[in-house]
Amino acid sequence: MTIIDFECDTPTREAVEDTVRLIRSGRGFDKEGYAQMMAPGWAAQLGMSLAEFNEAKAERGLTALALELCEVDLAKAMSHADVIAMLDAAGVTHACIGNAGRRASNEDVARFAAEYPDRLIPWFRIWGDEGEAGVAALEHGVKALGCRGFEISSYREGRYINDPAYWPFLAKCVELDIPVRITAGLHLLSDRPYDYAHPKHLDEVAIRFPDLRIVAGLTGWPWVAETCAIASRHSNLYIDFACKRVKHMLAPGAGYEALIYYGARNLQDKIIFATGWGTLAVPLAQLVAETDELPLKPSVREKWMGANAARVLKLD
Repeated sequence: MTIIDFECDTPTREAVEDTVRLIRSGRGFDKEGYAQMMAPGWAAQLGMSLAEFNEAKAERGLTALALELCEVDLAKAMSHADVIAMLDAAGVTHACIGNAGRRASNEDVARFAAEYPDRLIPWFRIWGDEGEAGVAALEHGVKALGCRGFEISSYREGRYINDPAYWPFLAKCVELDIPVRITAGLHLLSDRPYDYAHPKHLDEVAIRFPDLRIVAGLTGWPWVAETCAIASRHSNLYIDFACKRVKHMLAPGAGYEALIYYGARNLQDKIIFATGWGTLAVPLAQLVAETDELPLKPSVREKWMGANAARVLKLD
């Protein structure tokens, strides 16, 4: 069975270095909201108790701790060969890189993917405020660097999914015949509106760009039913479930009932496997193994695990 991880973390040295750059530019995840959720794991990585972490945060600030975390990450950074060995151990045939929470620069992502062109699929990311220069950079990323998809996390930029700033980028994606992946769902940045990435905004994007292959990343939780409804309206709109563990998706009341039910039926050609294993802090191989719990017919599971992604990426 072909298995494609549509959001595969690659915590290499280059990725850590770019994370440092983002933090120092004010565009990192060293923000309250995420800190509340991630604090136990971050504290453990720094060898602190949660109480010690919170005390250090109050005294020195979250940014200083985030940079310390990067030092820890740098010491255990994976080599390129380590990443491929991880894919092999998990049975993952292809991995999309450069579209996870932590990623290297577009140039480094492309160079890494060029080393393993039969395994790695590089994605391009840019902030939407670059305008025409950004659109030109996207075209360069595809034509010169070999990137094969465009990633948008509008909430990180203080924008809604359907902000007109993205229209030129999306038109270029149609021209270049590449998919766009747009983070959909609740974000935890507590200094901006909670609904920047509400999946309802995907409807306008799909109406404006009917030929654009759109992937709603992260399911749109807690508005999963709306994500499914919108996907049923548009032939080129797909849904991935990155950063979600199957056992949590199957838990009663978790809010993924529509995805599981319709994903086994009329949306079976629309659901895409993705891990975001680094965000979850769960090994890739374990997340792949947990998909055995999905209540799907073998033919449908094959679509979820790889066939649908292959069609979006035009791997066939």
